[in-house]
Amino acid sequence: MKNEVQYAVEMDSITMIFNKTLIANDKIDFRVKKGEIHALVGENGAGKSTLMSILFGLYEPTQGEIKINGKMESISSPVKANQLGIGMVHQHFKLVDIYPVWMNIALGDEITKAKLFLDKNKIKAKITEIMEKYHLEVDLDAKIEDITVGMQQRTEILKILYRSADILVFDEPTAVLTPIEIKGLLDVMRKLQKDGKTIIFITHKMSEIQAVANSATVIRRGKKIETFDMSKTTIEKLAEAMVGRKLVEVKNNYTPCQDKVVLKIENLTMKKLSNHKVIGLENFSLDIHAGEIVAIAGVEGNGQQELVGAISGLEKVSQGTLFLNNEDITKASIKKRYQKYKINHIPEDRHKHGLVLENDIIQNMVLQNIDDPEFSRFGIMKKNAIQSYAQKIIAKFDVRGSQNGFAISRQLSGGNQQKAIVGRELSRDHNLIIIFQPTRGLDVGSIEFIHNEILKEKEKGKAVLLVSYELSEVMALADRIVILNGGKKIGEVPGKGAKREEIGLMMTGKGAT
Repeated sequence: MKNEVQYAVEMDSITMIFNKTLIANDKIDFRVKKGEIHALVGENGAGKSTLMSILFGLYEPTQGEIKINGKMESISSPVKANQLGIGMVHQHFKLVDIYPVWMNIALGDEITKAKLFLDKNKIKAKITEIMEKYHLEVDLDAKIEDITVGMQQRTEILKILYRSADILVFDEPTAVLTPIEIKGLLDVMRKLQKDGKTIIFITHKMSEIQAVANSATVIRRGKKIETFDMSKTTIEKLAEAMVGRKLVEVKNNYTPCQDKVVLKIENLTMKKLSNHKVIGLENFSLDIHAGEIVAIAGVEGNGQQELVGAISGLEKVSQGTLFLNNEDITKASIKKRYQKYKINHIPEDRHKHGLVLENDIIQNMVLQNIDDPEFSRFGIMKKNAIQSYAQKIIAKFDVRGSQNGFAISRQLSGGNQQKAIVGRELSRDHNLIIIFQPTRGLDVGSIEFIHNEILKEKEKGKAVLLVSYELSEVMALADRIVILNGGKKIGEVPGKGAKREEIGLMMTGKGAT
């Protein structure tokens, strides 16, 4: 019939079973209308990325059928998906670190001279045109290993726009972006929609769904729950469908901290990670007390990475001094910081600094503690003790898809990898814990749980340094909020009674107190 609704994507009864036991998708029906922005939502490990990986040709479904623009298709590879006009921005980047940005964007779809030589100028001109059109500026000549996570995300987005895809799949595209970048990306999505593109948008952020999505399909534990018309539903109903219960707001009760200073930073200056000729953090001082959560607020790239690098030992201190319980740790090794001074660290980049991706989850749970008498003796690992310890963390932090810890870390969804790292670091004994973007890529239910666990650290009298680009997270958890801009401490405000507008103004370098 001529008036029949036209779908860009129809996935019927899609089932995906891994290793003959793990059911990632269970008879899912998923339909996306042409020209709409359709959110795909659910808890970590619900099967969202798996479903989209099937659409993109990375997996062949155990059963089910796919139609693209009304025609039955067998999508055997990403190459076939690209031929069908499907592009995907992956949750975990697919970039070559040692190649420059422009080469990563064009890789596999290069413009050549005489069918033999790369036409670098034409490639860069085409990318520049896209960057300017969608406000996705990035240094095309910089190597991937030298640019920020946010810039790497932009590179991934430019890859699919460069290939002129009509059906765009965004898998957690805003998880690594700053608030300003997120707003820019949502504007890009609206512009793409006006250009006639169809967008499938995997996200855990309710505000983003509310801002741009026409429809939203909820998946829970591999099964489709419901598809909502976003003009006729509420965010509360959507969140409840995701987790199967009503959520409770988590908030700091602001009980006074102890007099004891756990971490003391005096006049810290650090070189910028991306360019050691430039100062990234300048003359920064801070005290954190026992039983206190101090949050660092600021737009990404304003000294947060340099600060965390200095405290964790990942970066060499240029100038200044660090004290942990009155002991100078400025030149202490990473091992000594972990074991003697008991500094724990939930890193910003879970792949680079959080996990050994080729090892199973059980091994990753004892990375820093493997030589403890509890876990080894005379260099021989106590496998039963390690397994028991790891599985307690896995159960408590609901790390799904881990197969009781025997799954290889790389196989888990990003959110479940994050829960494993958070669980490991919160479970280890510590005096100070550095928490950098703890809920990146987590669903609303997991965020509620992790926030509660962080607040328990305060109750236990632990010192907590929280670095987050999520202002709502900072305001919910912090006793004190320190604002960074241009690598300098602009000011600080008490967490209690903090105003979003005031903090936002200070983040731009204005309104210092």
